[in-house]
Amino acid sequence: MKDINKYRGVIPAFYACYDKTGAVSPQGAKALARHLIGKGVKGVYVGGSSGECIYQSVAERKAILEAVMEEAKGKITVIAHIACNNTADSAELAAHAEGCGVDAIAAIPPIYFHLPDYAIADYWNAMSAAAPHTEFVIYNIPQLAGTALTLPLLREMLKNLNVIAVKNSSMPVQDIQMFKDAGITARGEEGFAVFNGPDEQFVSGRMMGADGGIGGTYAVMPELFLKMNELVEQGQVAKARHVQYLADRIIYKMCEAHGNLYAVQKEILRRMYGLELGGVRPPLPNLIPADEAVVAAAQTMIQDAIGEIQAL
Repeated sequence: MKDINKYRGVIPAFYACYDKTGAVSPQGAKALARHLIGKGVKGVYVGGSSGECIYQSVAERKAILEAVMEEAKGKITVIAHIACNNTADSAELAAHAEGCGVDAIAAIPPIYFHLPDYAIADYWNAMSAAAPHTEFVIYNIPQLAGTALTLPLLREMLKNLNVIAVKNSSMPVQDIQMFKDAGITARGEEGFAVFNGPDEQFVSGRMMGADGGIGGTYAVMPELFLKMNELVEQGQVAKARHVQYLADRIIYKMCEAHGNLYAVQKEILRRMYGLELGGVRPPLPNLIPADEAVVAAAQTMIQDAIGEIQAL
């Protein structure tokens, strides 16, 4: 029986880190890893959407993961997203991640071409075979990947004993219940995990059965998601819902900028903690001068919310 306890809790999606020239920054990645470890998160999810994986080379993704592992190995759970839009590069990243000692690898389905379930299963199983001693997380994000995880595909993947979890970023919380129930049926209560993906419904996802969450705004305000998780564990649903509303207002404010959401968050981290993580990689839009008001307002909202939740 596999132990899913290391996947229970708040796991920020790790941001892409760049230097002033736009090259990936291992130094920035180490600094962000140290920062998040200090905040008390359960783990980090490296190389996913927040890590701008589709705009980075295989070598760049390896460099960032290696930097994170230097700081995080043995201290927190590390899940490495290793999917590329071809099987060979994905398998190469899977083997590299296993060599680095990650807790799990993760993958979206192939994007662009709409493939049948058996082809997606072959793609995921090839990655898993390249990292045979490492657990595997299915990443379901149909609104971006163009392909949704189905129950028949999940049941097929559960034949692979390394498949330990689904990171579910579809919006219906019903999907969390369906995937969790399928995992329980195949593996028992303690043998399979589901992560809530949409940050705006962390509490809803946890109430529906998610064991934890992986999200792209956790890193800029981990205190709020840690408090939500704590309140859910305590059964204090009304208070957890209140903190969710605080976080959602901040997310909506950050999304008002011309620049990409991750550019806004990295600028807030620079201002609040001195973390130099760079901007975002084109074609993602970077901040423009008119975004100053949004960044400042969101930063104030985060600081005010952190102060407010201390009394809960």
